[in-house]
Amino acid sequence: MSSTESRLDYLDATRAFALLLGVVFHAGLSFLPIFIGWAVQDISTSLWIAVFGTISHSFRMELFYLLAGFFSRMTLGRRGLAEFMGSRALRIVIPFIVGWFILRPLIVSGWIMGGASMRGDYEIWPSIMGGITELRQMTEGPLVGTHLWFLYYLVLITACVLTGRFLVRLLTGNSAKLPVQVDRVVTWLGSSRWTLLLVATPIAITLGYMNNWGMDTPDKSLIPHVPVLLIYGGFFTLGWVLHRQPETLVTFSRITAGRIAALVLSIVCVVMLMKIQGDPGHPNFQVARNIYHVGYAVMMWTLVWLTIGLFRHVFTRPSATVRYIADSSYWMYLIHLPVVVWLQVAVAEWEINWSLKLPFISLATIAIALLTYDLFVRSTWLGQLLNGRRRDRVIFATR
Repeated sequence: MSSTESRLDYLDATRAFALLLGVVFHAGLSFLPIFIGWAVQDISTSLWIAVFGTISHSFRMELFYLLAGFFSRMTLGRRGLAEFMGSRALRIVIPFIVGWFILRPLIVSGWIMGGASMRGDYEIWPSIMGGITELRQMTEGPLVGTHLWFLYYLVLITACVLTGRFLVRLLTGNSAKLPVQVDRVVTWLGSSRWTLLLVATPIAITLGYMNNWGMDTPDKSLIPHVPVLLIYGGFFTLGWVLHRQPETLVTFSRITAGRIAALVLSIVCVVMLMKIQGDPGHPNFQVARNIYHVGYAVMMWTLVWLTIGLFRHVFTRPSATVRYIADSSYWMYLIHLPVVVWLQVAVAEWEINWSLKLPFISLATIAIALLTYDLFVRSTWLGQLLNGRRRDRVIFATR
């Protein structure tokens, strides 16, 4: 096994972790102590869920987009521009559009059931019909209001990067000077003592233009949310550039005492200031928001790099199990939200602590997604669409 193949094994595992963390993140939203407009609020809540949600939301999608940029450039180099664009259309655009029409009514039905359950009762079939009715009316507009926004932004960012790549080549006459200079800057940045300051500062400034504290979720409109687009696009572009020199990724993701200390301090800062977020009348509200964004930016970067570094150290050898989970993670994330919401509604009134309900919802969702992946996706045309090729079933393998 070559070093390149081993490297892709751990990066595939890291990308799968980012997506599966999203499943747990969404599974925890019903246990927040403050109602945020989610489908349902469980009778058992905890401040720890708010802390977990804030920390996980600060880096999971940034990690995903960085690795998406890395793998996108790898695919472009292997297949060429025409085939690359075709694969993006098949693996991203089609799942985004088709998935919206299938998943949107199921998600809405979960919201209908959740509202009814908080009033004392709910019915499954009328809720499903309500979701279908909402789809016909499109009260929020087409292709919005689901977790599939990440695919829409992936398309936008990829288009921006390809356009920038074309313009650079057009203006420089296909000269290699600019890419070499960019590589030198990135190499220096990866080993500089000023790295964290230089990368966290623009993130903290951009966070100041969000509607909320921390990262916004741009799921309400097809009009690009510029601050979100800039941050996710920046991570994607960095991943794209890092593919030119993968050894620099190792430098960026090294695990050091200084980075661990910075992570701990940034988490403490963010958690201490969280309570002010809901109090706009606080005399130091804006100052606290600015400090929060600095801590959030540091937390974001250190978690991204330390997560990659941790997976690089742990997944040193190819694993069939890890490979299988990595292959299935895209499907799992695509379909997870309606399953999560329905399970949240089902257990909301159970007299059981959240610490038992959250693992149950998360593991049950992952189990359902894995079973459906193996049975209906992996060896079928869906597997070829989502993963590039068909693979033999594992759970339901025929002997």
